[in-house]
Amino acid sequence: MTVAQILNAKGRAVVTAAPGDTVLVVARVLSEKKIGAVVVVDAQGRIGGIVSERDIVRAVAAGGAEALNKSVKEFMTSTVKTCAPRDTEAELMSLMTEHRVRHLPVVEGGKLGGMISIGDVVKHRIEAIEREAEEMKSYIASSG
Repeated sequence: MTVAQILNAKGRAVVTAAPGDTVLVVARVLSEKKIGAVVVVDAQGRIGGIVSERDIVRAVAAGGAEALNKSVKEFMTSTVKTCAPRDTEAELMSLMTEHRVRHLPVVEGGKLGGMISIGDVVKHRIEAIEREAEEMKSYIASSG
């Protein structure tokens, strides 16, 4: 399974934020959309960072309630690990494990083309295992 196949199944929409958005605004977006991270993009649509639920928790832990009124630019992860449509499920799992990230923006033709979460990878892996098990049952039934 590749990133492109996962995106074809789940969709390519990505929730983004601007660097000047406040932590509170981004926290509300995460809550409303029931997602774990947003990609921070500049006016030209270039990836500038990523803000996750963990980043927000760390911001509030370090700065108290005042952190909610600060720019996400102060708390975002600016070195963003990304993936490409041709990357495989195994490559995604390796990248996520090695860098301890749960979300990977997909870069396609130099532009943001989707977002893959660890949940997406696990869901597709489970579906593949279930398909293999059904195929094995069918094979055994037809052989016996």
